Amino acid sequence: MIEMNAIGLVELSSIAAGFEVADTMLKTSEVELLVMRSICSGKFMVLVGGDVAAVRASVEAGERTGVGCVVDAMVIPNVHKSVFPAISGMSQVEVLEALGIVESFSVASLIEAADAAAKAANVRLIEVRLAMALGGKAFVTMTGEVAAVRSAVEAGASVCARRGLLVNKVVIANPKKELLKEMI
Repeated sequence: MIEMNAIGLVELSSIAAGFEVADTMLKTSEVELLVMRSICSGKFMVLVGGDVAAVRASVEAGERTGVGCVVDAMVIPNVHKSVFPAISGMSQVEVLEALGIVESFSVASLIEAADAAAKAANVRLIEVRLAMALGGKAFVTMTGEVAAVRSAVEAGASVCARRGLLVNKVVIANPKKELLKEMI
């Protein structure tokens, strides 16, 4: 079993290059392939998890292989444990408290934002939606007490804003409970 304390992503403008990059990343280091797929706007993403050194080496090799086609890339060492289930859609949230949403133009910046949000305050990530049927955008949803959600949303949004990729951020203090069943 691979230790999963880091996550890395290479986002590409070419689908063909994406397959080559994925192969290189998997051959370079002992990492687990979390997501490999085409995404909106004709892009392709390769997301891997593993220990920090392996993920870093894998992403660096992917960036070298995909030179000229790399849109964005990132490595998050010591990723917050709630990021993995939120990406896979396996988050277990039964009660919707305050609702926070951060929306980005980039998959990589959004994953970094989700990690920053989860580390900034006591919130539960509901979902990290990665560019499928979103015109290449991505978003994260989270819940918790109002003050915690506000802090988490600010932390996540600032990650995207620093890179010029923030689309929007919202905090709904008292959302209708029906929203949760539509989100998961």
